Amino acid sequence: MINKIGVLGAGHLGKIHIKCILASDDLELVGFYDPDKETAEAVEKTFNVQRFSSAEELIAASDIVDIVTPTVSHYDCASSALKHARHVFIEKPLTTTLYEARKLIELAGEANVKVQVGHVERFNPAYIAAKPYLNNPMFIEAHRLGQFNPRGTDVPVILDLMIHDIDIILNVVNSGVKKISASGVAVVSDTPDIANARLEFNNGCVANLTASRISMKNMRKTRFFQRDGYIAVDFLSKETQIIRLKDLDASPDPFAMVIDMGPEKNSKQIWVEKPEIKSINAIKTELETFNESIVNNTEPLVTIMDGYASLEVAYQIMEKIENNIQLLT
Repeated sequence: MINKIGVLGAGHLGKIHIKCILASDDLELVGFYDPDKETAEAVEKTFNVQRFSSAEELIAASDIVDIVTPTVSHYDCASSALKHARHVFIEKPLTTTLYEARKLIELAGEANVKVQVGHVERFNPAYIAAKPYLNNPMFIEAHRLGQFNPRGTDVPVILDLMIHDIDIILNVVNSGVKKISASGVAVVSDTPDIANARLEFNNGCVANLTASRISMKNMRKTRFFQRDGYIAVDFLSKETQIIRLKDLDASPDPFAMVIDMGPEKNSKQIWVEKPEIKSINAIKTELETFNESIVNNTEPLVTIMDGYASLEVAYQIMEKIENNIQLLT
């Protein structure tokens, strides 16, 4: 079954979504809507796709509404689509407030439709390759650094960048968050541009997250430390490295890296592995996967509740930062 999908928002990311849908055999693009006349005319001409005159017309013509608008308009767009019982794909963050997110959850339940949140790093091939090796990590360190770009500064860096890593960590750590510590600084905008957060989980796992949009270079790396293993995921270069300790072979390679564990313990050999990374388009894959969940009536890979959980932690981090700022003033 090929569902008809309409795109709300044709900015930088909206154009990418349009390209991915046009390249998919599983989705039919009915068109797009963007309130900016100049942008809309350019997209209509470039992609030769139908331009709708209003969001309401696009929603009426679609089975799936793909919301790629600025975060401040997510709630209005999604609530309108849900009230018309349309399936909704909505870019991260889910909404600008937790109240709006809870209202969308309620509307989605009433409409009995599917909603997926665009936490695209779940579909990053490096993370997909790492997942089979992740087994109860107890320390996680994530760095997501970007060069300054005015696009995205309508929200704090926590909602713009860090929320990607919050979602990944909540997906990996099967435990509730017990304590959050955080600090941040607004350098060039009115909200924090660089922030650090420490999440402590009920199972003892600790995650340390750093996000910046004022760095000299781009970086998207996360390291997972677990018993007898260390997994490094580079979301930017799409590379994964697995380092594991195994009992030393009876006749080890003379060039093997060996750790002497002492006279009462077996020596360990360090195994380094780089799993095969499949070349996939993460945005195209997440849209097609969402369509599959609709066709097969299964749960989307990134549910609206996942989006809410990440947003809730993000707001707790921002609250901690605001409290620290107030203490210093």
